[in-house]
Amino acid sequence: MTPTVEITAPPRRRLLLWVMCVGMFLVQLDVTVVNVALPRIGAELAPDLSAQQWVVDAYAVVLAGLLLAGGAVGDRYGHRRVVLAGLGVFAAASLACGLAPDIAVLVGGRAAQGLGAAMLLPSTLAVITRAFPDRAEQARAVGVWAGTSALALPAGPLIGGALVSTLGWRSAFLVNLPVIAVALPLAYGVVAESADRGVRSLDLPGAALATAGLAAPVYAVIEAGAAGMTTSAWGALAISALAVTGFLLRESRAPQPLLPLRLLRSRRFSGANLVAAAMNLVGIGTVFVTTLYLQGVQHRNAATAGAMLLPLFVPMAALAPVTGRLTGRFGPRPPMTAGLVIGAAGAASLVGITPDSGYARLLPALLGLGTGMGLLTAAVVAAAVRAVPADRAGLAGGVNNTARQTAGALAVAVFGGITGGPADAVRFTGGLHLLGLLSCALWISALALTWFAIPAEKAW
Repeated sequence: MTPTVEITAPPRRRLLLWVMCVGMFLVQLDVTVVNVALPRIGAELAPDLSAQQWVVDAYAVVLAGLLLAGGAVGDRYGHRRVVLAGLGVFAAASLACGLAPDIAVLVGGRAAQGLGAAMLLPSTLAVITRAFPDRAEQARAVGVWAGTSALALPAGPLIGGALVSTLGWRSAFLVNLPVIAVALPLAYGVVAESADRGVRSLDLPGAALATAGLAAPVYAVIEAGAAGMTTSAWGALAISALAVTGFLLRESRAPQPLLPLRLLRSRRFSGANLVAAAMNLVGIGTVFVTTLYLQGVQHRNAATAGAMLLPLFVPMAALAPVTGRLTGRFGPRPPMTAGLVIGAAGAASLVGITPDSGYARLLPALLGLGTGMGLLTAAVVAAAVRAVPADRAGLAGGVNNTARQTAGALAVAVFGGITGGPADAVRFTGGLHLLGLLSCALWISALALTWFAIPAEKAW
Protein backbone atom coordinates (compact mmCIF):
# COMPACT_ATOMS: atom_id res chain seq x y z
CA MET A 1 0.00 0.00 0.00
CA THR A 2 1.32 3.44 -0.85
CA PRO A 3 2.18 5.51 2.21
CA THR A 4 0.03 8.53 2.89
CA VAL A 5 1.92 11.74 3.60
CA GLU A 6 0.48 15.13 4.38
CA ILE A 7 2.14 17.82 2.24
CA THR A 8 2.52 20.90 4.38
CA ALA A 9 2.59 24.54 3.31
CA PRO A 10 5.92 25.83 1.96
CA PRO A 11 7.03 27.76 5.11
CA ARG A 12 6.21 24.71 7.21
CA ARG A 13 8.09 22.45 4.85
CA ARG A 14 11.13 24.73 4.99
CA LEU A 15 11.08 24.47 8.77
CA LEU A 16 10.73 20.69 8.46
CA LEU A 17 13.76 20.62 6.16
CA TRP A 18 15.94 22.54 8.57
CA VAL A 19 14.87 20.44 11.55
CA MET A 20 15.79 17.27 9.65
CA CYS A 21 19.11 18.88 8.73
CA VAL A 22 19.79 19.43 12.44
CA GLY A 23 19.41 15.70 13.00
CA MET A 24 21.79 14.89 10.17
CA PHE A 25 24.24 17.55 11.34
CA LEU A 26 24.46 15.94 14.79
CA VAL A 27 25.03 12.49 13.28
CA GLN A 28 27.95 13.71 11.17
CA LEU A 29 29.31 16.10 13.81
CA ASP A 30 29.82 13.27 16.26
CA VAL A 31 31.89 11.37 13.70
CA THR A 32 34.64 14.01 13.89
CA VAL A 33 34.11 16.10 17.03
CA VAL A 34 35.41 13.37 19.31
CA ASN A 35 38.80 13.12 17.60
CA VAL A 36 40.14 16.37 19.00
CA ALA A 37 38.87 15.40 22.47
CA LEU A 38 40.75 12.08 22.62
CA PRO A 39 43.98 13.35 24.24
CA ARG A 40 42.01 15.08 27.03
CA ILE A 41 39.88 11.96 27.49
CA GLY A 42 43.05 9.92 27.75
CA ALA A 43 44.56 12.28 30.31
CA GLU A 44 41.48 12.22 32.58
CA LEU A 45 40.25 8.64 32.22
CA ALA A 46 43.72 7.18 31.57
CA PRO A 47 42.80 4.73 28.81
CA ASP A 48 45.39 3.21 26.49
CA LEU A 49 45.25 3.67 22.72
CA SER A 50 42.87 0.74 22.25
CA ALA A 51 40.37 2.33 24.64
CA GLN A 52 40.62 5.61 22.75
CA GLN A 53 39.97 3.74 19.51
CA TRP A 54 36.79 2.30 21.01
CA VAL A 55 35.59 5.79 21.96
CA VAL A 56 35.52 6.47 18.21
CA ASP A 57 34.57 3.00 16.99
CA ALA A 58 31.73 2.20 19.39
CA TYR A 59 29.78 4.93 17.64
CA ALA A 60 30.82 3.93 14.12
CA VAL A 61 30.27 0.19 14.60
CA VAL A 62 26.72 0.51 15.92
CA LEU A 63 25.84 3.16 13.34
CA ALA A 64 27.12 1.02 10.47
CA GLY A 65 25.59 -2.19 11.78
CA LEU A 66 22.11 -0.76 12.30
CA LEU A 67 21.75 1.70 9.40
CA LEU A 68 19.77 -0.65 7.18
CA ALA A 69 17.63 -1.77 10.11
CA GLY A 70 16.99 1.87 11.04
CA GLY A 71 15.55 2.55 7.62
CA ALA A 72 13.38 -0.58 7.76
CA VAL A 73 12.02 0.38 11.20
CA GLY A 74 11.06 3.79 9.83
CA ASP A 75 9.32 2.25 6.83
CA ARG A 76 7.34 -0.07 9.08
CA TYR A 77 6.44 2.13 12.05
CA GLY A 78 6.72 5.63 10.60
CA HIS A 79 9.71 7.88 10.07
CA ARG A 80 8.29 10.61 12.31
CA ARG A 81 8.28 8.22 15.27
CA VAL A 82 11.79 7.06 14.46
CA VAL A 83 13.14 10.62 14.12
CA LEU A 84 11.65 11.60 17.49
CA ALA A 85 12.94 8.43 19.13
CA GLY A 86 16.34 8.89 17.51
CA LEU A 87 16.65 12.44 18.85
CA GLY A 88 15.65 11.23 22.31
CA VAL A 89 18.15 8.37 22.28
CA PHE A 90 20.88 10.65 20.97
CA ALA A 91 20.20 13.18 23.75
CA ALA A 92 20.25 10.56 26.51
CA ALA A 93 23.42 9.00 25.12
CA SER A 94 25.13 12.40 24.82
CA LEU A 95 24.29 13.09 28.47
CA ALA A 96 25.74 9.71 29.46
CA CYS A 97 28.94 10.50 27.54
CA GLY A 98 29.24 13.95 29.08
CA LEU A 99 28.83 12.60 32.62
CA ALA A 100 30.80 9.37 32.13
CA PRO A 101 32.84 8.53 35.27
CA ASP A 102 35.05 6.02 33.47
CA ILE A 103 36.00 4.78 30.04
CA ALA A 104 33.51 1.88 30.06
CA VAL A 105 30.54 4.21 30.53
CA LEU A 106 31.90 6.55 27.86
CA VAL A 107 32.25 3.73 25.33
CA GLY A 108 28.75 2.52 26.20
CA GLY A 109 27.39 6.03 25.72
CA ARG A 110 29.08 6.27 22.35
CA ALA A 111 27.47 2.98 21.31
CA ALA A 112 24.08 4.38 22.34
CA GLN A 113 24.81 7.51 20.30
CA GLY A 114 25.43 5.20 17.35
CA LEU A 115 21.99 3.68 17.88
CA GLY A 116 20.37 7.12 17.84
CA ALA A 117 22.36 8.06 14.75
CA ALA A 118 21.27 4.87 12.94
CA MET A 119 17.67 5.88 13.58
CA LEU A 120 18.17 9.49 12.49
CA LEU A 121 20.25 9.20 9.33
CA PRO A 122 17.86 7.21 7.08
CA SER A 123 14.67 8.63 8.58
CA THR A 124 15.61 12.31 8.21
CA LEU A 125 16.23 11.68 4.51
CA ALA A 126 12.97 9.73 4.17
CA VAL A 127 10.98 12.53 5.83
CA ILE A 128 12.48 15.08 3.43
CA THR A 129 11.86 13.04 0.28
CA ARG A 130 8.24 12.39 1.29
CA ALA A 131 7.60 16.04 2.16
CA PHE A 132 9.01 17.25 -1.18
CA PRO A 133 7.42 14.95 -3.81
CA ASP A 134 8.15 17.22 -6.78
CA ARG A 135 11.44 16.01 -8.31
CA ALA A 136 12.99 19.47 -8.71
CA GLU A 137 12.02 20.55 -5.19
CA GLN A 138 13.15 17.21 -3.84
CA ALA A 139 16.56 17.53 -5.49
CA ARG A 140 17.06 20.96 -3.93
CA ALA A 141 15.91 19.75 -0.52
CA VAL A 142 18.20 16.71 -0.60
CA GLY A 143 21.02 19.01 -1.71
CA VAL A 144 20.50 21.15 1.41
CA TRP A 145 20.47 17.99 3.54
CA ALA A 146 23.69 16.71 1.92
CA GLY A 147 25.34 20.12 2.21
CA THR A 148 24.52 20.25 5.90
CA SER A 149 26.10 16.83 6.27
CA ALA A 150 29.25 18.05 4.56
CA LEU A 151 29.32 21.22 6.66
CA ALA A 152 29.35 19.13 9.85
CA LEU A 153 32.74 17.66 8.96
CA PRO A 154 34.76 20.90 9.18
CA ALA A 155 32.56 22.07 12.05
CA GLY A 156 33.54 19.02 14.13
CA PRO A 157 37.22 19.87 14.68
CA LEU A 158 36.47 23.58 15.07
CA ILE A 159 33.60 23.22 17.53
CA GLY A 160 35.24 20.33 19.32
CA GLY A 161 38.59 22.09 19.55
CA ALA A 162 37.07 25.29 20.90
CA LEU A 163 34.90 23.46 23.45
CA VAL A 164 37.63 21.11 24.64
CA SER A 165 40.16 23.92 25.02
CA THR A 166 37.79 26.14 27.01
CA LEU A 167 35.25 23.89 28.77
CA GLY A 168 36.85 20.45 28.73
CA TRP A 169 36.18 17.28 26.73
CA ARG A 170 32.77 16.61 28.30
CA SER A 171 31.36 19.71 26.63
CA ALA A 172 31.91 18.10 23.21
CA PHE A 173 29.05 15.71 24.08
CA LEU A 174 26.90 17.96 26.27
CA VAL A 175 26.65 20.58 23.50
CA ASN A 176 24.19 18.26 21.75
CA LEU A 177 21.60 18.67 24.52
CA PRO A 178 20.42 22.26 23.94
CA VAL A 179 20.33 21.65 20.18
CA ILE A 180 18.09 18.59 20.61
CA ALA A 181 15.98 20.43 23.20
CA VAL A 182 14.99 22.84 20.42
CA ALA A 183 14.84 20.33 17.57
CA LEU A 184 12.71 17.69 19.31
CA PRO A 185 9.53 19.76 19.88
CA LEU A 186 9.87 21.34 16.45
CA ALA A 187 10.08 17.91 14.84
CA TYR A 188 7.03 16.80 16.80
CA GLY A 189 5.10 19.79 15.46
CA VAL A 190 6.08 19.89 11.79
CA VAL A 191 6.73 16.29 10.69
CA ALA A 192 3.69 14.38 9.42
CA GLU A 193 3.55 10.68 10.22
CA SER A 194 3.93 8.08 7.51
CA ALA A 195 4.37 4.35 7.49
CA ASP A 196 4.34 1.69 4.81
CA ARG A 197 2.13 -1.12 6.10
CA GLY A 198 3.34 -3.23 3.18
CA VAL A 199 6.52 -3.80 5.16
CA ARG A 200 5.38 -6.86 7.08
CA SER A 201 8.37 -7.68 9.23
CA LEU A 202 11.82 -6.52 10.25
CA ASP A 203 14.91 -8.61 9.66
CA LEU A 204 16.13 -8.44 13.26
CA PRO A 205 18.36 -11.55 12.98
CA GLY A 206 20.00 -10.00 9.92
CA ALA A 207 20.64 -6.75 11.80
CA ALA A 208 22.15 -8.62 14.77
CA LEU A 209 24.41 -10.72 12.54
CA ALA A 210 25.53 -7.65 10.57
CA THR A 211 26.48 -5.79 13.74
CA ALA A 212 28.36 -8.79 15.15
CA GLY A 213 30.12 -9.32 11.83
CA LEU A 214 31.39 -5.73 11.98
CA ALA A 215 32.15 -5.36 15.68
CA ALA A 216 34.15 -8.58 15.98
CA PRO A 217 36.87 -7.75 13.40
CA VAL A 218 37.18 -4.21 14.76
CA TYR A 219 37.80 -5.70 18.20
CA ALA A 220 40.33 -8.16 16.72
CA VAL A 221 42.33 -5.42 15.00
CA ILE A 222 42.36 -3.19 18.09
CA GLU A 223 43.35 -6.12 20.32
CA ALA A 224 46.09 -7.18 17.90
CA GLY A 225 47.50 -3.66 17.84
CA ALA A 226 47.62 -3.52 21.64
CA ALA A 227 48.75 -7.05 22.55
CA GLY A 228 49.37 -9.00 19.35
CA MET A 229 47.24 -11.85 18.03
CA THR A 230 45.94 -13.12 21.34
CA THR A 231 43.39 -15.87 21.84
CA SER A 232 40.64 -13.28 22.14
CA ALA A 233 41.70 -11.66 18.86
CA TRP A 234 41.57 -15.00 17.04
CA GLY A 235 38.25 -15.74 18.70
CA ALA A 236 36.84 -12.43 17.49
CA LEU A 237 37.89 -13.22 13.93
CA ALA A 238 36.17 -16.60 14.19
CA ILE A 239 33.00 -14.95 15.49
CA SER A 240 33.16 -12.46 12.63
CA ALA A 241 33.46 -15.24 10.05
CA LEU A 242 30.51 -17.07 11.54
CA ALA A 243 28.42 -13.89 11.76
CA VAL A 244 29.14 -12.88 8.15
CA THR A 245 28.36 -16.39 6.94
CA GLY A 246 25.15 -16.41 8.96
CA PHE A 247 24.22 -12.98 7.62
CA LEU A 248 24.65 -14.09 4.01
CA LEU A 249 22.60 -17.23 4.61
CA ARG A 250 19.91 -15.25 6.40
CA GLU A 251 19.70 -12.60 3.67
CA SER A 252 19.44 -15.26 0.97
CA ARG A 253 16.35 -16.73 2.67
CA ALA A 254 14.66 -13.81 4.46
CA PRO A 255 11.34 -12.75 2.89
CA GLN A 256 12.26 -9.08 3.36
CA PRO A 257 16.06 -8.98 3.73
CA LEU A 258 18.00 -5.97 4.90
CA LEU A 259 20.33 -6.47 1.93
CA PRO A 260 18.96 -8.28 -1.13
CA LEU A 261 22.01 -10.26 -2.25
CA ARG A 262 21.09 -9.98 -5.92
CA LEU A 263 22.23 -6.36 -5.76
CA LEU A 264 25.77 -7.51 -5.03
CA ARG A 265 25.87 -9.32 -8.37
CA SER A 266 25.76 -5.94 -10.12
CA ARG A 267 29.31 -4.96 -11.02
CA ARG A 268 28.34 -1.29 -11.03
CA PHE A 269 26.63 -1.41 -7.63
CA SER A 270 29.33 -3.46 -5.91
CA GLY A 271 32.09 -1.40 -7.51
CA ALA A 272 30.59 1.91 -6.36
CA ASN A 273 30.28 0.65 -2.78
CA LEU A 274 33.80 -0.78 -2.70
CA VAL A 275 35.19 2.57 -3.88
CA ALA A 276 33.09 4.31 -1.21
CA ALA A 277 34.54 1.97 1.41
CA ALA A 278 38.10 2.63 0.21
CA MET A 279 37.43 6.37 0.39
CA ASN A 280 36.33 6.28 4.02
CA LEU A 281 38.95 3.75 5.07
CA VAL A 282 41.69 6.18 4.06
CA GLY A 283 39.85 9.40 4.98
CA ILE A 284 38.59 8.49 8.47
CA GLY A 285 41.81 6.65 9.32
CA THR A 286 43.90 9.65 8.31
CA VAL A 287 41.79 12.02 10.40
CA PHE A 288 42.29 9.76 13.44
CA VAL A 289 46.08 9.42 13.20
CA THR A 290 46.62 13.03 12.11
CA THR A 291 44.78 14.26 15.19
CA LEU A 292 46.98 12.05 17.38
CA TYR A 293 50.06 13.33 15.54
CA LEU A 294 49.20 17.00 16.04
CA GLN A 295 48.26 16.66 19.71
CA GLY A 296 50.17 13.60 20.91
CA VAL A 297 53.44 13.98 18.97
CA GLN A 298 53.61 17.74 18.42
CA HIS A 299 51.71 18.63 21.64
CA ARG A 300 49.40 21.21 20.09
CA ASN A 301 46.22 22.11 21.94
CA ALA A 302 42.81 20.91 20.79
CA ALA A 303 41.71 24.22 19.25
CA THR A 304 44.90 24.56 17.22
CA ALA A 305 44.75 20.95 16.05
CA GLY A 306 41.12 21.38 15.02
CA ALA A 307 41.94 24.49 13.00
CA MET A 308 44.87 22.70 11.35
CA LEU A 309 42.52 20.01 10.05
CA LEU A 310 40.39 22.52 8.15
CA PRO A 311 42.33 22.07 4.86
CA LEU A 312 41.07 18.49 4.90
CA PHE A 313 37.45 19.20 5.81
CA VAL A 314 36.73 22.49 4.02
CA PRO A 315 37.30 21.10 0.49
CA MET A 316 34.97 18.22 1.33
CA ALA A 317 32.16 20.64 2.18
CA ALA A 318 32.91 23.15 -0.57
CA LEU A 319 33.18 20.58 -3.35
CA ALA A 320 30.00 18.63 -2.47
CA PRO A 321 27.61 20.79 -4.56
CA VAL A 322 30.18 21.15 -7.35
CA THR A 323 30.60 17.39 -7.55
CA GLY A 324 26.82 16.97 -7.69
CA ARG A 325 26.62 19.21 -10.74
CA LEU A 326 29.61 17.51 -12.39
CA THR A 327 28.07 14.11 -11.78
CA GLY A 328 24.73 15.25 -13.19
CA ARG A 329 26.40 16.44 -16.38
CA PHE A 330 29.23 13.95 -16.97
CA GLY A 331 28.27 10.95 -14.85
CA PRO A 332 30.07 9.66 -11.74
CA ARG A 333 33.25 8.36 -13.37
CA PRO A 334 35.07 11.66 -14.16
CA PRO A 335 34.79 13.17 -10.63
CA MET A 336 35.59 9.78 -9.08
CA THR A 337 38.69 9.54 -11.25
CA ALA A 338 39.88 13.04 -10.38
CA GLY A 339 39.18 12.51 -6.68
CA LEU A 340 41.08 9.23 -6.49
CA VAL A 341 44.11 10.61 -8.33
CA ILE A 342 44.32 13.74 -6.14
CA GLY A 343 43.65 11.76 -2.97
CA ALA A 344 46.31 9.17 -3.79
CA ALA A 345 48.87 11.95 -4.27
CA GLY A 346 47.86 13.47 -0.94
CA ALA A 347 48.20 10.14 0.87
CA ALA A 348 51.64 9.55 -0.64
CA SER A 349 52.84 12.89 0.75
CA LEU A 350 52.62 11.44 4.28
CA VAL A 351 55.87 9.65 3.50
CA GLY A 352 58.72 11.65 5.02
CA ILE A 353 56.74 13.23 7.87
CA THR A 354 58.92 13.53 10.98
CA PRO A 355 58.00 14.23 14.62
CA ASP A 356 59.02 17.88 14.23
CA SER A 357 57.80 18.52 10.68
CA GLY A 358 56.35 21.96 10.08
CA TYR A 359 52.70 22.40 9.17
CA ALA A 360 53.62 23.11 5.55
CA ARG A 361 54.93 19.55 5.28
CA LEU A 362 51.58 18.11 6.40
CA LEU A 363 49.43 20.47 4.35
CA PRO A 364 49.65 18.62 0.97
CA ALA A 365 48.33 15.44 2.59
CA LEU A 366 45.39 17.29 4.15
CA LEU A 367 44.52 19.21 0.99
CA GLY A 368 44.93 16.17 -1.25
CA LEU A 369 42.73 13.92 0.82
CA GLY A 370 40.13 16.62 1.46
CA THR A 371 39.89 17.50 -2.22
CA GLY A 372 39.81 13.84 -3.20
CA MET A 373 36.98 13.04 -0.80
CA GLY A 374 35.11 16.19 -1.84
CA LEU A 375 35.14 14.99 -5.44
CA LEU A 376 34.30 11.41 -4.50
CA THR A 377 31.49 11.53 -1.95
CA ALA A 378 28.54 12.68 -4.05
CA ALA A 379 29.80 10.75 -7.07
CA VAL A 380 30.02 7.35 -5.33
CA VAL A 381 26.54 7.79 -3.86
CA ALA A 382 25.18 8.69 -7.32
CA ALA A 383 26.98 5.71 -8.87
CA ALA A 384 25.42 3.33 -6.34
CA VAL A 385 21.92 4.80 -6.76
CA ARG A 386 22.13 4.76 -10.57
CA ALA A 387 23.06 1.08 -10.48
CA VAL A 388 19.63 0.02 -9.17
CA PRO A 389 16.02 0.59 -10.27
CA ALA A 390 14.46 3.87 -9.16
CA ASP A 391 12.28 2.20 -6.55
CA ARG A 392 15.40 0.79 -4.85
CA ALA A 393 17.21 4.13 -4.56
CA GLY A 394 16.63 4.35 -0.81
CA LEU A 395 18.08 0.90 -0.27
CA ALA A 396 21.06 1.73 -2.48
CA GLY A 397 21.77 4.86 -0.45
CA GLY A 398 21.50 2.87 2.76
CA VAL A 399 23.94 0.23 1.55
CA ASN A 400 26.35 2.93 0.41
CA ASN A 401 26.19 4.65 3.79
CA THR A 402 26.70 1.30 5.51
CA ALA A 403 29.77 0.55 3.38
CA ARG A 404 31.27 3.93 4.25
CA GLN A 405 30.52 3.73 7.97
CA THR A 406 31.83 0.16 8.15
CA ALA A 407 35.08 1.17 6.49
CA GLY A 408 35.37 4.17 8.81
CA ALA A 409 35.07 1.95 11.87
CA LEU A 410 37.73 -0.44 10.57
CA ALA A 411 39.95 2.50 9.61
CA VAL A 412 40.35 3.70 13.20
CA ALA A 413 41.31 0.19 14.31
CA VAL A 414 43.70 -0.49 11.42
CA PHE A 415 45.40 2.91 11.28
CA GLY A 416 45.77 3.07 15.07
CA GLY A 417 47.21 -0.43 15.10
CA ILE A 418 49.84 0.46 12.50
CA THR A 419 51.01 3.70 14.13
CA GLY A 420 50.72 2.66 17.78
CA GLY A 421 50.41 5.31 20.45
CA PRO A 422 51.88 8.80 19.92
CA ALA A 423 54.13 8.50 22.99
CA ASP A 424 56.71 6.76 20.79
CA ALA A 425 57.06 9.55 18.24
CA VAL A 426 59.57 7.77 16.00
CA ARG A 427 57.47 4.61 15.71
CA PHE A 428 54.33 6.68 15.20
CA THR A 429 55.74 8.69 12.29
CA GLY A 430 57.19 5.51 10.79
CA GLY A 431 53.64 4.16 10.86
CA LEU A 432 52.45 7.30 9.07
CA HIS A 433 54.95 6.60 6.26
CA LEU A 434 53.64 3.06 5.84
CA LEU A 435 50.03 4.26 5.95
CA GLY A 436 50.78 6.85 3.27
CA LEU A 437 52.06 4.16 0.92
CA LEU A 438 49.22 1.74 1.69
CA SER A 439 46.58 4.46 1.31
CA CYS A 440 48.03 5.56 -2.01
CA ALA A 441 48.02 1.96 -3.25
CA LEU A 442 44.44 1.44 -2.08
CA TRP A 443 43.13 4.53 -3.86
CA ILE A 444 44.99 3.61 -7.06
CA SER A 445 43.33 0.18 -6.87
CA ALA A 446 39.99 1.96 -6.38
CA LEU A 447 40.77 4.00 -9.50
CA ALA A 448 41.23 0.82 -11.53
CA LEU A 449 37.98 -0.55 -10.07
CA THR A 450 36.19 2.67 -11.04
CA TRP A 451 37.18 2.31 -14.67
CA PHE A 452 36.23 -1.37 -14.62
CA ALA A 453 32.85 -1.07 -12.88
CA ILE A 454 31.49 2.46 -13.50
CA PRO A 455 30.50 3.10 -17.13
CA ALA A 456 31.22 6.34 -18.94
CA GLU A 457 28.19 8.52 -19.63
CA LYS A 458 27.65 11.09 -22.34
CA ALA A 459 27.57 14.69 -21.17
CA TRP A 460 24.36 16.56 -21.77
